[in-house]
Amino acid sequence: MRVFEVMRETKETNVYLKINIDGVGKYKIDTGIPFFDHLLSSFAKHGCFDLIVKARGDLDIDDHHTVEDVGICLGLALNQIEKKNIFRFGWAIIPMDDARAMVSIDLSGRSYCVGSYKPEREKIGDLSLENINHFFESVASYGMLNIHYEVIGKNEHHKVEALFKAFGVALDLATKFDERKGIISTKGEIKLP
Repeated sequence: MRVFEVMRETKETNVYLKINIDGVGKYKIDTGIPFFDHLLSSFAKHGCFDLIVKARGDLDIDDHHTVEDVGICLGLALNQIEKKNIFRFGWAIIPMDDARAMVSIDLSGRSYCVGSYKPEREKIGDLSLENINHFFESVASYGMLNIHYEVIGKNEHHKVEALFKAFGVALDLATKFDERKGIISTKGEIKLP
């Protein structure tokens, strides 16, 4: 079983994250930001990852540090995945009523994030929607992976939820075992930092 735990403690946040890549979609999420909990739960459920997140941050200031540090912790966990005998690439197109999200990822050992989510309102509940892009940038930076995503639609809740579902489905595909693959690189290796 590929199970990874990460703890991060700063003056701004205290985050514990545990993910089982080979799980069944069980989750226990408590970040203090209910809509963010909902998004992470959707990611876990649709990616079939068992995910525990316990985060306490300086929400009296705003939600930025908490969202960022959860993204950092998820990235650090994903960076521990063995890059041998897996698909490496994953993609998903997920509709949710009026919205559609497309996500493609590459567990490349290189960090890059390209996203086109532009919120048309400031918040959903206590989650600042400008932090969605920053979350994915943090995952990509600390996970040493490529994430590309696009979102269309009218309803912000549907758009963001479709995005997290698509991320889960794409990551599930990228992490699937395939013994034919070996190291999927013409270089013969995927170096980790």
